[in-house]
Amino acid sequence: MTNKEIANAFQDLAKIMELHKENKFKIRSYSSAYITLRKLGTPLTEMSDADINDIKGVGKAISGKIRELLDNGEMATYQKYADKTPAGVMEMLKIKGFGPKKVEVIWREMEIETIGELLYACVENRLIEAKGFGQKTQEDLRQKLEYYLKSKDSFHFASLESEATELLVSLKKQLPTAQIELTGAIRRLSPILNNIEILIASDNAINSIFNEEKLVLQSEEKGTYQVKTEHGTPVILYHCPANEFGAKQFLHSGNQPFIDAFLEQSPIKTFKGIATEAAIFEAASLPYIVPELREESTILAIAKAGNLPTLIEVNDIKGVIHSHTTYSDGLNTVKEMAEYSQSLGYQYIGITDHSKAAFYANGLKPDRLYQQWAEIDQLNEGFGADFKILKGIESDILNDGSLDYEADILKQFDFIIASVHSNLKMDETKATNRLVKAIENPYTTMLGHPTGRLLLSREGYPIDYPKVIDACAANGVYIELNAHPYRLDLDWTWIPYALEKGVKISINPDAHSTKGIHDIHYGTLAARKGMLTKEMCLNALNLEDFVRAIGAK
Repeated sequence: MTNKEIANAFQDLAKIMELHKENKFKIRSYSSAYITLRKLGTPLTEMSDADINDIKGVGKAISGKIRELLDNGEMATYQKYADKTPAGVMEMLKIKGFGPKKVEVIWREMEIETIGELLYACVENRLIEAKGFGQKTQEDLRQKLEYYLKSKDSFHFASLESEATELLVSLKKQLPTAQIELTGAIRRLSPILNNIEILIASDNAINSIFNEEKLVLQSEEKGTYQVKTEHGTPVILYHCPANEFGAKQFLHSGNQPFIDAFLEQSPIKTFKGIATEAAIFEAASLPYIVPELREESTILAIAKAGNLPTLIEVNDIKGVIHSHTTYSDGLNTVKEMAEYSQSLGYQYIGITDHSKAAFYANGLKPDRLYQQWAEIDQLNEGFGADFKILKGIESDILNDGSLDYEADILKQFDFIIASVHSNLKMDETKATNRLVKAIENPYTTMLGHPTGRLLLSREGYPIDYPKVIDACAANGVYIELNAHPYRLDLDWTWIPYALEKGVKISINPDAHSTKGIHDIHYGTLAARKGMLTKEMCLNALNLEDFVRAIGAK
């Protein structure tokens, strides 16, 4: 198990114990263990029992439970409570922003034990008079439940990418003469997936690939196989003759609006016997459209006019913008983040720890800011001219739209990412006005994760996208595409509008560790769906041009 998984297990234990009104001291200690373990740099799997016991805040009881998790993958204490908790109530604890105290009221006092029952109770206004609820809370919960149910059987792209790649390699070994490739939404690089889809083109039967351990056949109909992997991931396998690969790959890869428009406009009468996708585009007198752009019909007109852009590649990114260190809630030091970035070939890194208002993330008060700046100056002396650490901050956008810190501090940063982290329950007018005021602040360089969304976990606050993007254009403010696979915010669908208005996008990993820097990969995939080019990506600029663009010292 990873440190994150072990930390989450203690968070789950604290929640379920609070639900059952257990000892508050123990609950608090398990919650603290969650915070401590998720920030731990050394993998717990590599530590001895003595080393684990020496971790600050980890006593004998917690270290024993860590050993349980490492050896057995579960904790007996957690299972004890789980065994006496209805499955539906356990599921309620997974809903973000719906804590154990409210779940306890729903379960004990209202005798509601499933998500479906709870949603129906919201619709019938049964929660208004319940302790700790009310009209506003009930409506907020209803929206959370609907979002949870809608997202329940979905996956982040990042969670399936490696498994899909491994499955491809395995299938190609088992069927060496077949042509096998990803297809469907995963080939279009969609941020949210329902399954892995794979096309197998072969004139031979493929039944030999199914077994009871690694690839379990669920159903079969007309060359389409519903399968589960050993991890329980749903997979759809399409099987076609070798000479049909191009046609089937084209038809399975495109989103339906794209396919429908293509078929309506295309002179192609039959797709039989087409072995390559290139032949389909050639027959339609169109340039090849990469899979990630095959979402909507509008791309066809762009292709017909010869205006398909050269999309950004991950190797085009020259700098790491938006990174956190041990000064706030990161796992690695400024030095470690900088050296790792340089080792990956980047020319600069922007250190953007949380501002002072973010107390929950150990936000920096002025004295610690000055300490960090002095450290950065010292480190920069050792890097030379080919790499630079930039002094940034992720400044909280306060409730009234102002930035954290006074002007005399704000003006000393090389650049400022302005982001909302608190008071997220806003209507469109409030959220838009709050963002626009921050954008109009003369010290704002870039707008961070514009909607605050967490994919499959939390919907973003609603904003008037055109108004926010127009404000960025008017004030020379860049927009972040937060590359964390749980965010990918700005959503790729709004990148074309930003580009039309001349607003450059910065693909930022929001890295809280050296490992997090690699999330630039996911941000780049999302950016490609939005037709982002190298020229319109801020951190595709080299060091000299980037420093000039942000007006850094």
